Amino acid sequence: MNSTISSDLTLRQRLDAASMGSLQWRAIALCFLINAIDGIDVLVMAFTASAVVKDWELTNVTLGWLLSAGIIGMTVGSVFLTPLSDRWGRRPLVLGSLFAAGAFMVATEWAQGPWTLGMLRFLTGVGIGCSIVNANVLTSEYANARWRALAIGLQSVGFALGATLGGMMAAYLLKNSVWQNVFVWGGVLTWIAALLIAVGLPESLDQLLQGRKKNDMERAQHLLQRMGHGHFSVQESITPATKPSALQALQLLWAPDALRTWLLGGSFFALMFSFYFVTSWTPKLLEQAGLSADKGLAGGVLLHVGGMLGALALGLLASRWQLQRVAQSLMVLGVFALCAVIPATSWSLPAAVALGIAIGFLINGSIAGLYATAPQSFAATQRSSGVGIVLAFARLGGMASPVVAGHLLEAEWSVSSLYWLYAGALLVAAVFLQFFLKSQRSELKATVCQS
Repeated sequence: MNSTISSDLTLRQRLDAASMGSLQWRAIALCFLINAIDGIDVLVMAFTASAVVKDWELTNVTLGWLLSAGIIGMTVGSVFLTPLSDRWGRRPLVLGSLFAAGAFMVATEWAQGPWTLGMLRFLTGVGIGCSIVNANVLTSEYANARWRALAIGLQSVGFALGATLGGMMAAYLLKNSVWQNVFVWGGVLTWIAALLIAVGLPESLDQLLQGRKKNDMERAQHLLQRMGHGHFSVQESITPATKPSALQALQLLWAPDALRTWLLGGSFFALMFSFYFVTSWTPKLLEQAGLSADKGLAGGVLLHVGGMLGALALGLLASRWQLQRVAQSLMVLGVFALCAVIPATSWSLPAAVALGIAIGFLINGSIAGLYATAPQSFAATQRSSGVGIVLAFARLGGMASPVVAGHLLEAEWSVSSLYWLYAGALLVAAVFLQFFLKSQRSELKATVCQS
């Protein structure tokens, strides 16, 4: 197949058209592992929330800030740390971020109060924010055109799988030991994953093609040989090197085509505003709605079971229909599912379980669609920076979500009203995505007319 690919195509176009080798699938699998570990690290606070509140007698507002602390750190990592990946390499930043995140998770063993725990959650989030962005970018770069949507969908499956396993681990440890051990074990697993990634994850080919170091071209050619594409030459694909920084990343927000960045970022913000409410507060709110603590925690886990199925389904459906349209449809269906979740707890437990799985399916499928869209929206020289910016919008939505819920609960909002509010956020995400697609079509038409 590879020998029939036209020599007039660019290297990236050739790789998109060629079949994938074992090294590419290994890179995608290790990025899957990164997302699985991040799923544990991000949501460990949600699974231990009831135990922490009981131990330290916290208010809903304080809990909301603790739930948001890691997401605030992810925002900082996405905006200020990720741009360094475009300069120093994606692999070194991933490894450093994972080792640091593991250390801050383990350090939770010695947290003496909510403010110390909040700072450790923030620092853990900085590492997670950087590693998630780079895992998403590496997946997009190593997958060919045929498998890219599915590969990126699998990354969301990884996050949901990690969250599911993290919830199961938390349920076991909370019955047999103190809640701090859930964080410690999460940190140890993060370190183990970092060691596996250090052994097997290759550097970004697109990164090497920028030629920042004198031996990058040789490394790129060697990497192509390991991928089974040694007959492709890298010499015609050298990309002028730039020196990315957080300031240059932020400049994407007022560049000539910044509108599309804002629209995609707005969709991410609203979607994650809904997602982090559902994932952070559902175990506790289900308990408040009348279920036992064990069933509330089980409900949170089942959300992520549905999430795994939704992210996988997105990748499969995107091979037949437009990726963004599939994601948009899932968002709209998610609106109806969120509106029904609390009434379902009074119908029957099986109905609540089924609806919980459906919500995870719909929201995580939507997230997988936006994650697959983001890397394709920026050039290679700005890819980590651009993805970092739109994911910073996502983190801002996630950061605000638990805090807003905590304040509204203190203001005596009903649980049902909260779910209605966050269902509205899903609808807003679908509207922003519609305007993004319209802007994308307008830009494409303008390009065709100029040519």
